[in-house]
Amino acid sequence: MTGDTEIPEDPHAVNGENAMRKKIGIMGGTFDPIHIGHLILGESAFMQLGLDKVLFMPSGNPPHKRKRDGAANEQRVEMVRLAIEGNEHFELSLEEMREDGYTYTKETLLRLTRENPDTDYYFIMGADSLLQFDTWRQPEEIAKLCVIAVAVRDGMPSEEFDAEISRMKAKYHADIRKLTSPNLDIASHMIRKWVREGSSIRYYVPESVRKYIYDSEVYTCSTIS
Repeated sequence: MTGDTEIPEDPHAVNGENAMRKKIGIMGGTFDPIHIGHLILGESAFMQLGLDKVLFMPSGNPPHKRKRDGAANEQRVEMVRLAIEGNEHFELSLEEMREDGYTYTKETLLRLTRENPDTDYYFIMGADSLLQFDTWRQPEEIAKLCVIAVAVRDGMPSEEFDAEISRMKAKYHADIRKLTSPNLDIASHMIRKWVREGSSIRYYVPESVRKYIYDSEVYTCSTIS
């Protein structure tokens, strides 16, 4: 109708039917072990982006490349399962847990978008991962296949971080959404170190995961701290 304001079409919609499309978040990583920072980021993305669910997707490691101080594939998967148990909008995905080992993000997204053409994928990451995005394999292809949802970076001026987001949007024609979620300074390698040293990891990981780590001696420690 003449005089009406035209509403721009959502680039992630098909034939304008955006309301009918599913919105699925992806939390990828080694999760060695999964910790509360991962869970808080996943929950923040779910709430702020109006997602239908969030897939927690542990990456696979070929047997000859497994780290000595790290958990086995099946142990990492079990820790993720325990951590998200009871959250109906969190789901464990074994999409990258493949026998041939590591799968690149672009390959995973390509498979998912081909298999589920009615779904928009939101790749959830911490700020440090976004700052390293230039070094990823085929970042421009990743940007075509998903929306990137990123946590703010603690300790970095918001103007500087926003400028970096703008640069990547322009360089890769990416849809990047900034989450108002704390980017907790927790590193899985530090949790493994604390377990080996006998230090407490209470509250850094869900209690079910903490018990599993010690009961199963995942990181070669048999005494609960």
